[in-house]
This record gives sequence, structure tokens and C-alpha cells, in this order.
Amino acid sequence: MSTENFGLADLTNSIFNSLSVAGTTDTLLLGQSQMRECLILIDGMGQDAFDKYADQFPIFESLKLVEKLNANFPSTTATSLSTLGTGVLPGVHGMLGYTVRVPRSDNRLLNALKWDERVDPVIWQKVPTLFERAAADGVAVSHVAAKRYEASGFTQAALRGARYIGANGVDEMATAVALALKPQPSFVYTYLNTLDAAGHSDGVGSDKWLTALAQIAEFVTKVKELVPSGTRIWITSDHGMVNSTEQLILGQDNKLLENVTLIGGEPRARHIYIKDGAATETLLQWREFLGDKAAVISRAEAISSGLFGPVVSEDSAERMGDLIAIPNNDLILVDPARVREETSMVGHHGGVTDIEVAIPLLLA
Repeated sequence: MSTENFGLADLTNSIFNSLSVAGTTDTLLLGQSQMRECLILIDGMGQDAFDKYADQFPIFESLKLVEKLNANFPSTTATSLSTLGTGVLPGVHGMLGYTVRVPRSDNRLLNALKWDERVDPVIWQKVPTLFERAAADGVAVSHVAAKRYEASGFTQAALRGARYIGANGVDEMATAVALALKPQPSFVYTYLNTLDAAGHSDGVGSDKWLTALAQIAEFVTKVKELVPSGTRIWITSDHGMVNSTEQLILGQDNKLLENVTLIGGEPRARHIYIKDGAATETLLQWREFLGDKAAVISRAEAISSGLFGPVVSEDSAERMGDLIAIPNNDLILVDPARVREETSMVGHHGGVTDIEVAIPLLLA
């Protein structure tokens, strides 16, 4: 394993390079394939959780750890899957978090996973996906996931170009994956969200979470049994997750919302939008109040520091918060309009701690 910081853009570029897709680079040195590649994305399975719990399941013990990858900021599904799908970093693809403000709107948030019919996904996320590019180069590209995601704006924005195969349940999904890998060259991306859902509701390591991990172990075992010989099965994630024990409700017993017009992002990675002319004052106010509990940075600092990658498009700059707040340790910054939803969740992600950012790349 290398000591360089590789991420999901490196992974998909490398896999598609092994399938001879033009304009891709094998930065991970995965090498030439036998023209059948499968990528399993387990939402919420960080390296830390894998290290702590994988030995409870024999299939995970048999996997080879190829590389430790890092999720780009924010370490959240909408951003990570967009990076995976496009092969470029967030500053370029513009999917900067769970929710961001729609520029030139009536101060409206776009929830990237639920979408908004007023926003065209192909205009919002303009970069051609690796799936589109591979399909144009003659690769049979398939996306196997729950039926409910097929027509979503997010799928169209971040993962368009693949033949979508809606499948529910371990057996149906594993069978669909194997069938989709029959042609050569072929690539199948498949996504499971049960671990992430259990982590949010009950916490990483909870009984519900371990039950979900057992289902994933069963799925990986079945895929391995069913796929054509010579298929490489890669397994990775989009982020890890911290179990939060500390919370701060924005504007409750504090003046943090004095000049704030809109709260975006999520509890571990906030995009904060500020009244015209009040950005500097508000930045100082947040820094003074939060101290070492959170990193509070301006939009200009986020861009110059490469927080979203070295290149930031004009679209991305317009969507970004006027300030970005990233809590340390396991603190969450709670939107007062979403207290019940956000404080009832045990597991959270989006921030820059190792637990949230480090994700495994495994080979079955």
C-alpha cells in the first residue's frame, strides 16, 4: 500500500483504465483486468469500523486490503458518490454536500439525495460521468441498486450513463450483478445503504448495525459465488461514521444565527449562508464562540486551501456556504428547524476526522 492520499476519483479512474476507457489513469496501479469489473459500495463502512468488526465475519477475513482511501470533504454520500461517478473532485463536479443553496433562487436549499424537480440534474452536475464515457467506449456498464433510486435526480446527476437494474434484497441483487457481468468488457456498480441507515439510527457497533453488516457479508459471499470467473470484485465505501455524544443547537442559548439567512450541509459539515455585508463579523463571532470545538472557515479560505479540491468551478463557488463549519471530535451542529431529526441520530458523518474520512479498498 502507498502512503499517498488516494480517493474515490482515483479508484474509478483506475478501474475504468483497466477496461481501456480513454482519458483515464490507473493511479492506484490496479493493472489490466480480464474485462469484468465489479465495484460494491457499502455506504457508511469506514476503515475504523471495518478494522473493529470485520473479523466477526469469515468473508471479510478473506478479503485483501488493497489500499486505504480517503473520502474528500465533505465525507458524505452525495459528495462521495458524485466523486466516484465522475472521477473528479467536489470542486469540479459541484456536489458539495447533503444540502446547499441553489444560487439565484428564493434562498432555497437543494437536498442532493431527495432532489428538487425545479433543478435539472444534468445542468446542475455537468461533468460527463465515467459511466457515460465507458459506455461510449463499448463497456457494458450496469448499476445495480434498490428500485427506488432509479429515477432520482441524484442518480441522473452523479451516476448517469449506466443501465440501471433495480433489485431489492441480497439474492435478487447478487443475481442481477452476476448476470450484468456476462458480457466482456463489463463493469457493474452496486450500492447498499443498510449499514449507513443502521449507523445513523442506532450507532456504529450497535446490534442493528452488526445485523446489517452480516447481511452485507452474505451479499459479498453470494456475489463472489455467482460472478463469472476472472471478475475482479472491489469493495469500498463513501465515508465512515462517528457516534456523537455532544451537540450544539445553533441559535439556542447562543447568537450564532444573528446574521444567518440559511443553514445547509449537515451536522458534521455545515454550509452557512450569511446576510450581505455581515460575513466577516459572523465568521469572527462563530470562531470566538466555538473556539477549538470546530473549524470555521470562509468561502475564500475553503477555495484557497483546496478543501473541495485544487480546482473550484464558478458553479461550486456560488453554491458554497459563506462560511463552513466543521466540528471536531464528535460534536454535531444542529439546525434548530431539524432538532428532532438530527439529535435522534446516533451516527453522523461529513467531517474530516480519520473515522469519517478513511475508507478501505478491498479485493474479494
